[in-house]
Amino acid sequence: MNPPRPADRGWRLPRHELALLAAVVLVFVGTGWLDPNHTYFAKWVESRDIILRNTSLLGILALGAAVVIIAGGIDLSAGSMVAFSATTCGLLLTVFADAGDKRLETVGTAGVAMAIGGAMLSGLLVGTLHTWLITAIRLPPFVATLATLVGLRSFARAMCLFVTKERWGSENQQINIGTPFFVWLKENNVWISTATFLVLAILTWLILSRTVLGRHIYALGGNEQAARLSGIRTENVKWFAYCFGSLTAALAGIFLMADSSVAQPGTMARGYELNAIAAAVVGGCSLQGGVGTVTGTVLGSLFLRVVIDSVSKLIKASADVYEGMIVGIIVALAVTLTQFGGLAKTGHALFAGARGLAAIPTIAIFAGLLAMMAAANIDAFRGRTGLLGAAVGLGSLLLLAAVRRLQDRRP
Repeated sequence: MNPPRPADRGWRLPRHELALLAAVVLVFVGTGWLDPNHTYFAKWVESRDIILRNTSLLGILALGAAVVIIAGGIDLSAGSMVAFSATTCGLLLTVFADAGDKRLETVGTAGVAMAIGGAMLSGLLVGTLHTWLITAIRLPPFVATLATLVGLRSFARAMCLFVTKERWGSENQQINIGTPFFVWLKENNVWISTATFLVLAILTWLILSRTVLGRHIYALGGNEQAARLSGIRTENVKWFAYCFGSLTAALAGIFLMADSSVAQPGTMARGYELNAIAAAVVGGCSLQGGVGTVTGTVLGSLFLRVVIDSVSKLIKASADVYEGMIVGIIVALAVTLTQFGGLAKTGHALFAGARGLAAIPTIAIFAGLLAMMAAANIDAFRGRTGLLGAAVGLGSLLLLAAVRRLQDRRP
């Protein structure tokens, strides 16, 4: 048996990845033009640093999510793992700091090394736990990682309360990080996190495309039963995939803790797991497993972060309200586009029957309302929100109706 593997394309990018690259440029230029402050052009260095820092953090998580998805699994616990590893690191720093030092400024090199090592070890242990739940207990990956999504954050909060009370005599919900090493890391976070992300991307590419382990990961995601019958030790491959995903989340937790100067398990990295999965899916990873590339995941992370950043530039007030909707729409469109080719070959119609007919106005109304609400916060569209919403809604309705008509005419 020859397990599926990514094609050796040299330096050529497939159309999907070229389209992502073009989309990044289009969003960047469009945002720079529509933004009344023209921030991307007027403050290029500041905008570059923000995008690089956020893309690196998301990309580190997305690489772990991509490996798990390619192996045919799913990991919903990445955001909680970020908070858990950051809390573990912060609590170990309190142990090595002087008794009355609540800013952790007295931690030396050995203490920092032990704290970072403990945070990474927590990722390895959680990845091993996931594998055991999936392979020994036979829990579906969705259920196993959903349990840790909820449990890890709660466990981190309990640890924070317990250790701070034992160490300082009072319970604390967060740990402030003033350790000199992490202060230095925060000051240089853009370039250090970017370099780490690129090195990790290269390492992941080498594993997936140039090793037997990588071929086994693709084979496992493509057809687990066939991979097992061909002699692949699928449980070991799953262990690597889930440990890799948890380790990347732990690494992201260290960078996020340094950047925010606090370990706060209650609110830290909420929703990050969905953005990581979204970046991998937008980059071309199939949720059915066996398909995906590192290059696509990197571009997917960059595209998602540029879109999220553009929302904050264009929608000045309550930009975070629209972030989740936009990410959800992008993911839905990405999955639809990846499935479209297969649906076309099988002759499956997207809007067949009464349900398909009802879906057309539903999508059009949603698109019109979203455009109208978003435009209300963009200076360039002030006073024309109703017209824009109606135009987007009507355009969507006509486009989807045309798609249905073309599919009905198809022999």
